[in-house]
Amino acid sequence: MPRSRSRSRFRSRSRSRSRSRSRSRLTVALVLLCFVGPLSTDMYLPAFPRMAAELRTDASGVQLTLTSFLAGMTAGHLVFGPLSDRCGRRGPLLAGAAVCALATALCALTPGLGALVVLRFVAGFSGAAGVVIGRAVVADVAEGAAAARLFAILTTLSGTAPVVAPLAGGAVIGATGWRGVFWVLAGVALLVAAAVLVAVPESLPPSRRRTGSGGELLRTVREVAGDSAYRGYTLAYAFAFGALFCYIAGSPFLLQNVLGLSVGVSSMTFAGGAVCTALAGAVNARLAGRIAPERLLRTGVRAVFAGTVSLFAAAVAGVLTVAGCLVLMAVVCGGLGLVLTNATSLALARVPAAAGTGSALLGTAQSALGAVVAPLAGLGGADTAVPLFAVMTACGAGAVVAAARAGRAG
Repeated sequence: MPRSRSRSRFRSRSRSRSRSRSRSRLTVALVLLCFVGPLSTDMYLPAFPRMAAELRTDASGVQLTLTSFLAGMTAGHLVFGPLSDRCGRRGPLLAGAAVCALATALCALTPGLGALVVLRFVAGFSGAAGVVIGRAVVADVAEGAAAARLFAILTTLSGTAPVVAPLAGGAVIGATGWRGVFWVLAGVALLVAAAVLVAVPESLPPSRRRTGSGGELLRTVREVAGDSAYRGYTLAYAFAFGALFCYIAGSPFLLQNVLGLSVGVSSMTFAGGAVCTALAGAVNARLAGRIAPERLLRTGVRAVFAGTVSLFAAAVAGVLTVAGCLVLMAVVCGGLGLVLTNATSLALARVPAAAGTGSALLGTAQSALGAVVAPLAGLGGADTAVPLFAVMTACGAGAVVAAARAGRAG
């Protein structure tokens, strides 16, 4: 009898260790999926002047390669999310990673700007599979505090990508030229495909998949978008991301023209904001299960609004200082770490039967709002921060209102 109990405990511990290893491998694979977007947009930015010279174009021509990638990602969200609800997660994930790797490798070989723009669109479209389906996989395998904790871990680790990508890109460009960046990105896409093959199980069994025609797909979209709480959490996420995107677009002018920082110091300051967001994600992971995600979300949106409205007031009054700006932006970025994590988990928890579609609409709202508000931040010119902080404040207020409405609807 004692031997029987001992063997039972041993088997139980073995199963527990096996599940822990599987969950760790899955987390690593999901982090790699999150890395594709930031690396693909940020890693080749230092190469823009060289690309313009070699491809015989100007800055706007090279910028078009970034725009086409983001447009492809937006379109990919709308396709891969619903597709994964119908066909499962693994197949579209593997297909997206393989096509992304091929298109990115061809970017390294293309002789002209036109082909590069088209290939970047294809790479963005296929690369969107990892982002949108990765969120759906989390919603499939975890719920409640466990989902919030996993999303927080992903936010923390993927938050390092915007810091690492330009530095790694500069090193690669210095050694191999701008085409070398695309070879590295193609290798990353292949690594993602391998990680999916090894570590990401099919998380959506056939019994839970959506079936039917295109009309059924549209009904699913209307059903997801019609959930008031889901809509509120999604809008809170989108408005918070809008504030972040405004800062990303306007930070070179804010830090260098308005605050007078050097290029090097500006880069370190920008990286510091990403670190604050990542640290907030780490804190969120520790608090998940102890504090309700709704409460953490409310804390996050209030921090974003409080920080942005304070920055706006200081800019209008003409008393904006370097120290004050850095402290308040740390508050904003910390709040963003709480919002992006908890709004995602809460939104997808509302639509467990259509997590792929829910993830797609979440990503589309994020991209669309970011694209709309970012140009508004520069309306006043390069030597004032008032329009930038005005738009960020409006986004912060929108996030507060959306989160409150979601809480009432839920």
